[in-house]
Amino acid sequence: MQADAPGDIPGPTSSPERLTVRNPSTRHRRRAHTGGGPSLLAPGAAQDPYRLYRVLREEYPLSYDAPLGAWLVSRYDDVATALTDPRFAGFPHDGAPRGGPAPLGLCHGYARCLPRDRYAVADGSVPGHLAERVERTAYVLARRIAGRPRADLVEEFCRWLPSGAGPVTGPSADTAPCARRTGLRETALASLLANLLDDPDLLAALRIEPALTGRAWTETLRRDPPVQIVLRRTVAEVTLSGGTLPARSPVACLIGSAGRDPERFAAPDVFDPFRRDQDRGTPGPAGCPAVLLGRLEAEQGLRALLDAMPALRWADGFRPAATGLLTRGPRSLLVRS
Repeated sequence: MQADAPGDIPGPTSSPERLTVRNPSTRHRRRAHTGGGPSLLAPGAAQDPYRLYRVLREEYPLSYDAPLGAWLVSRYDDVATALTDPRFAGFPHDGAPRGGPAPLGLCHGYARCLPRDRYAVADGSVPGHLAERVERTAYVLARRIAGRPRADLVEEFCRWLPSGAGPVTGPSADTAPCARRTGLRETALASLLANLLDDPDLLAALRIEPALTGRAWTETLRRDPPVQIVLRRTVAEVTLSGGTLPARSPVACLIGSAGRDPERFAAPDVFDPFRRDQDRGTPGPAGCPAVLLGRLEAEQGLRALLDAMPALRWADGFRPAATGLLTRGPRSLLVRS
């Protein structure tokens, strides 16, 4: 699992340039404040960040987090701008140079993940030998824990399936830095299984129609993204819904907040794979090997688990709990079969 502490976020800086407010948004009933709002580093924030995100979206859509040393952007449209507008660039150490894709979902932002690049996976598929390895690994892991009175899917399944895929070879090898970051795929897979185990009727439907797993996977990455915060930096002044960001400023894009923005998604806190407003761009660039592998691992992993453990369900008295600030997901999934 990923570290909870924001070790790679720049430290606190001196007071930022004064925020210029232009055309403030009126979409919320409450008037948006332009001063400093709550900090992501406040005690307890990592335990329930979604409550904090709601306050930021409604009252502080653009605020400077002094302890973090960065501006916070929390609304869906503003986060989308920060991830795609050329007036934003990546930090030198985050793998997203100016002009490259922003880190998103399962993609770490490697420049060659761009679909237009000749190194990208043009057909959007995983090589056959790699797909067979993922399928074989999933079934071996599932059968190993089947029949036990109690098992932890994070420790005994999610942690090993991504690493079992092995190194990326062939035409997609130049984008392997994304695929090597198996911790994100592990976390996303754990969140998917937690959401499905919480809904026995949906899990039963997936046994009959496995193709629905893709929609459940996309919905998980919206509602419970493994990457909660993406760092960017402005290269020019940028006006967003809550005000104007100064040039050359660090910006924390709150992916977890954007995915639950009620202005973009109906009933955003509800896990609903059948929603009509799904966001297909949540996982990351379509040609990124981490995106391709993550979806394949979700599909093959769930199929293997349901085949090996038809009565898969939560262990008695267990409830999953997500943790983490930069990345977030359940640390254990105790089940019985």
